[in-house]
Amino acid sequence: MASGLTEALQPVRNTSLAALTDPKAVGALLRDIDACEGHFSVIYFMKILPYVFTRPTELRRAEWAEFDFDKELWRIPKERMKMRQEHSVPLARQVTALLRALQKFSGNGQYLFPSIRTQTTPISDAAPLAALRRLGYAQNQMCLHGFRATASTNLNELGFRADVIEAQLAHKEPDAVRLAYNRAEYLKERRSMMQAYADFLDELREKTA
Repeated sequence: MASGLTEALQPVRNTSLAALTDPKAVGALLRDIDACEGHFSVIYFMKILPYVFTRPTELRRAEWAEFDFDKELWRIPKERMKMRQEHSVPLARQVTALLRALQKFSGNGQYLFPSIRTQTTPISDAAPLAALRRLGYAQNQMCLHGFRATASTNLNELGFRADVIEAQLAHKEPDAVRLAYNRAEYLKERRSMMQAYADFLDELREKTA
């Protein structure tokens, strides 16, 4: 009786989004993603997301017109951002290479990751999430949004400035003017950080021991 009452009165726990942050586990995940099979939209979405760590919906709805390869920059319009502020994502060499490869499949269309059924709409979160589950990662282990926590944790461990990390994550600043200033001011620093993080991910992928 007491046991049943105790179970009924268990406190509600607020759970954060599942994410792998241990470098060894992240390396294994990247290797699993490399082995992922399926539609090109799903494969390239899964390959690119860890490097750019935007919100999943911001990446899956990405359009080719938003990318400036000469400036190595992806500009996400404010209409697609949670905070309704335009956001810039510096492109590491690894990301540019993946995008160039992806262009062979969808470069003539509007979206980077068109739906499996039609070229006129982007893929939904369901397709890459299902791919993640097929790779063996349970709901309480990793989710698509979790790549943001993976990046945040490891970038902090690597010693990058918190303000720069937060600016790249496009988290909300209490002061809108400071928000706009910080994202512009930190762009050079964010470029270096994004390339360093991409190199870091590559190193993790190669470490099998």
